[in-house]
Formats: sequence, C-alpha cells, structure tokens
Amino acid sequence: MQVRKEIEALEDKILAPYAMKSKDSSGRVYAEPDHETRTCYQRDRDRIVHSEAFRKLEYKTQVFIIYEGDYYRTRLTHTLEVAQIARTIGRNLRLNEDLIEAIALAHDLGHPPFGHAGERTLNDIMKEAGLKAFNHNQRSFEIVTKFEKRYPHFDGLNLTLEVLVGILKHKTIYDVPEVTNKTIQEGPTLEAQVVDVADSLAYLNHDIDDGLTSGCIVENDLMDSALWRRALDRLKTASATTDKEMLKYQIVKELIDMQAKDLLFNSDQMIGEANFQSAQEVKKSKKVVIGFSSQMAAERDELQRLVHEKFYCHYRVERMISKAQRIIKDIFKVYKENPNQLPYSVYQRNKKYDDKTQYEIICNYIAGMTDRFALDEHKKLFNPYEKV
Repeated sequence: MQVRKEIEALEDKILAPYAMKSKDSSGRVYAEPDHETRTCYQRDRDRIVHSEAFRKLEYKTQVFIIYEGDYYRTRLTHTLEVAQIARTIGRNLRLNEDLIEAIALAHDLGHPPFGHAGERTLNDIMKEAGLKAFNHNQRSFEIVTKFEKRYPHFDGLNLTLEVLVGILKHKTIYDVPEVTNKTIQEGPTLEAQVVDVADSLAYLNHDIDDGLTSGCIVENDLMDSALWRRALDRLKTASATTDKEMLKYQIVKELIDMQAKDLLFNSDQMIGEANFQSAQEVKKSKKVVIGFSSQMAAERDELQRLVHEKFYCHYRVERMISKAQRIIKDIFKVYKENPNQLPYSVYQRNKKYDDKTQYEIICNYIAGMTDRFALDEHKKLFNPYEKV
C-alpha cells in the first residue's frame, strides 16, 4: 500500500520545480490532520466529486437545454472533458495532475440552470435591484466554502487554498474572475492556468460537435476559418471517408489535437523563458505562461466568432435562451412577491429579512436549481393543475 508520504516523495522526483507539490500547499482555512493514504489535493478532488453541487451538473445546460436530447453536452460532461484535457496538458508539462483535476471538477459548480443565459438573467435582476452582480465563480467559491454542509465542525468542503484560488480566479471569455474576495491573496498556480485554457479548448470544440449534430451549423458555415480549413485538409489527406457522422467526430478530434499540440509547445517555451524555480514564484508572479501561440490564438478567435455567429445566434438557440430567461424571471418575480413560497430550509419564517437579503436568498436558491427542477417549478407556479 502506498501511503501519502510516499506519494509526496514521488512528486518531488517526477514533477517540475515550478509544479505545485502537495506537501507545499498553503493549507486549508480550518486545520485538519493529514490523511494516511491521500494527498491534500486528492482529498479535495474526492470531496468535490461527492458534493451535491457536482451531482447537479448532470442536469444543467451547456448550450442545449436538457429536453433537447441525450447526445448534447451537459455541464457535467463538459466538466469531465475539461478535467481530461487539463490532466493531459498537465502531465506533459510535469505539473500536479491531482490539483488540476480538483480545480477542473469544481470550476463550474456555481453555474445556475440554463447555462450562460441563466447567469446573465440572474446578473441582470441583481444589477437592476442595485445589488452585487451574480458571478458564477464567486458562487462556486461560496458553494465549497459555505453552502455544502457535510462536516460537523465547519461549513463548506474546507478545500486547500490552491483549489480555492483556481476557482475564484478562473478566467475565459465566458468566465470573469472574482477579484473582490479579500480572504484569498495568493495568485493562481500553473495548474490553475492549465484549467483555464483547457476549459476554453473544450467548449469551443465540443460546441462545434453539438452544433453539427443539431444541424444548427454545417461544414460550410465554418469555411472562413483558417483553423477549420486546415483541420479539414489534414483529415481528408489522411482519410477518404465520406460518412458525414464519422467526418464530424474526426474533425473535432483533429481540431483538439492541433490546438493541444500548439498549447503544449508554446507553454513549454513560455515557462522556460519565465524561469520559475518554484510554485511559490509562480503564485507571486502575474505572468500567464500557459497559452496558445499568437497565430493559434488568432485562429481560435476567428473560429470562435464564426461559431458564435452561426451557432449561438441560431434561431433555435435564441429560442432556448429566450425561454430560459422568461422562466428564471417568472420564478424570481413570484418568489419576490411572496417569499413564503420558498422552502422552510431556505426562507425561515421566524426571521425578518430586508430587501437585499431577500434578493440574495432567492438568487442563491434559483442558482442552485437544475434545468429540470427549474422547469418543474415553473409549471407548479404557473399551471394551476400541476401538482405542488
């Protein structure tokens, strides 16, 4: 049996100097004894996987709402794909895979129902009320530090600071880092940077897959992209398949492979130039060294623009977004007019809440819903014949 100290000694041997070693973690907010057989980041990963919020990801939207079909990505399958890509990148760069996996599995815990449409709607409602904007990174942080109640001596999961920083400061074109939290002063590790890029890589290519499968986009819609054309040319040179379904799988695979190779080559160069001697140097530095080459970044932006124009703005997707926004606005309005319709565990009848607190309670309750739960709740609130 391999004990924790042996795993930590192995990390010293095989991980790069700039990798975040488990034994060098900044620790947890609440001190706990070390585990006999698992490192701190392995424990974090396990706590996240066993959390209620992680299970709910199965029924939360990526792009297509749950009733559209079984094939399309959910927030859970997206999360698993991000973790897989991030671990592959991390292994090649000799980083800590357990830390990478923990951050990746937690990075979307705070997403509300109906994906980014749900987030924008809650954000608009809160801002219109003059309150703090809804930020799913901040909510992910609050889930693992406050809302998950699994331990008798503290709220939350008591994760290590490195994982908390990775959650709070997660950044992509869709994810805005939470910068107002004063309790976390550390900078992100290279492992956290890997998750950021893996997230971007996963959703661009897998949204293309879902777009092609749905028929919202076709091959010719993306021909203005140099990256798409290059992937298609490489694929047609290697294989003469005319099977449209097989072509779809192979081109998405080719796109991921091209981007991942560019990312690894460029990141390795940038890490070498930064000359980090330890993970502590990385935390203190503001340099982002995990990323694509300038050419690949430009080509990805071009492809992303086309996907947005042809897929995200497709009338079927627009209809889903509009419906999702109406559902959340309707539910929020009903709760605000009569908060006694909220469960006792959420809204305590023996307490007096001001308007700000009421808004926050309702926002947090709705943010914790799955697509399925929100659809059912809307039926119960607006269909007089629906069972309560």
